[in-house]
Amino acid sequence: MPDLTSLPYPPTLGLVLAGGLARRMGGGDKALIAIGGVAILDRVLGLLRPACADIVLNANGDPSRFAHFGLPVIADGVPDFAGPLAGILAGLDWAAANQPNLAWVVSVPGDCPFLPNDLITRLHEARQKAGLPLACARSGDRRHPVVGLWPVALREDLRHALVDEGLRRIESWTARHGVAIAHWPAKPVDPFFNVNTPEDAAEAERLAQRS
Repeated sequence: MPDLTSLPYPPTLGLVLAGGLARRMGGGDKALIAIGGVAILDRVLGLLRPACADIVLNANGDPSRFAHFGLPVIADGVPDFAGPLAGILAGLDWAAANQPNLAWVVSVPGDCPFLPNDLITRLHEARQKAGLPLACARSGDRRHPVVGLWPVALREDLRHALVDEGLRRIESWTARHGVAIAHWPAKPVDPFFNVNTPEDAAEAERLAQRS
């Protein structure tokens, strides 16, 4: 990882969420879809590598399919595909066990090919300005709770919500603690456009060629 001492925020772990079932794509790994000749995961890593102290990938199933990316691959610790909160908890647990000096985790989906370069800076700025422990992204009038900043200190609270309460909706949990919002414009290209369907992949390809 590069020297991060000049960055205006605390050392942060990058967490790529690729643990979903991709039902609308007919299965498979959306992160491996090529957009403009480059896998979405490679595009995401291009954003995270210069900005994060370390990076992990949350994915279920055989981790060897991601081996050539050279990342730790961590599965959900909560069974039965409990959704993105389970992947976030896995990232928080990994940070606590392997990088105890990192107090923050930034999560991004593995299916967003156009993430903004200032993502982590602005998420930290938003939570610092608001005096809140959490932050998430918004583009136009749409909030993106999966694109978020999470303190490792809240991992046991999140575990209780997932395991003991059966909570699954991100915004139900973040509302308990307070979440700051960092805003981006949705045009000319929504930076949080995500590839869920073959039609989305075709649109992403068109947007990549245009830009």
